[in-house]
Amino acid sequence: MLGLALGSGGAKGVAHLGALKAFEEAGISFSVVAGASIGSIVGALYAKGYTARDMAGIVENLNRKEFAKNLRPFSDLSFAEDFLSDYLEGNIEDLPKPFAAVATDGETNKSVVLRTGKLARALTASAAIPPFFRGVEIDGKKLYDGAFSNAVPSEICRELGANFVVGIDLSAYLRDEQETGRLKKLVGNAMSAVSPVRYMDDCRTRGYDHADLMLRPDLRGYEATDVSRAAMEAMFEIGYNEAKSRMEETLHAIKTFGKTRKK
Repeated sequence: MLGLALGSGGAKGVAHLGALKAFEEAGISFSVVAGASIGSIVGALYAKGYTARDMAGIVENLNRKEFAKNLRPFSDLSFAEDFLSDYLEGNIEDLPKPFAAVATDGETNKSVVLRTGKLARALTASAAIPPFFRGVEIDGKKLYDGAFSNAVPSEICRELGANFVVGIDLSAYLRDEQETGRLKKLVGNAMSAVSPVRYMDDCRTRGYDHADLMLRPDLRGYEATDVSRAAMEAMFEIGYNEAKSRMEETLHAIKTFGKTRKK
């Protein structure tokens, strides 16, 4: 059973769509999906049955000005939940494919895996990066962006039943100083200091520990807030080219794994 683990990255998530297009062209279909932050949103759309082309259309329908207006400290994510509900109504457990979204507990800083409950709300919790957005309350917990605790949730795919996992790391080419300082760069020292969650030491490396193959689109020239049409088109192509360039390797790994399992 093939699993797909989609990493965090804000607007860089359109690279996921490019990769999915390449997988579709190659006839690769994933049975289970897990995601963090934007990866959870793309993953849920995939689990629902949307194609890469469908998802690109949804991105086009996004009101960028409205999104930018809400990108301010401690914004409520109800606007995003309403938008997502138009495409992802219902509960997680009602999706055609097994799916999980990863968030971070604001009190314990530990990873929280969301497998049941209202889908659109779970996705906003997984993508609630502080201090831009307030935590999203689910089951009495204030939850924040899953990137802080498990940026590429490969092991969650295994928990969902996958025995071969492909991950996509949108932040593979960040330098260490960029990774540790990106909140400060985005919102300044004072605001980053009041963030209720911190990046765990293994928030990204654990994804590599549990993936059989990790795609690493080179998005070093882009930021999580790059929502211009030109930037998004470029990032889509980068994701597509990364998956396409490694497709022979991917198909061989899947085929080899399948033969090994039959022995």
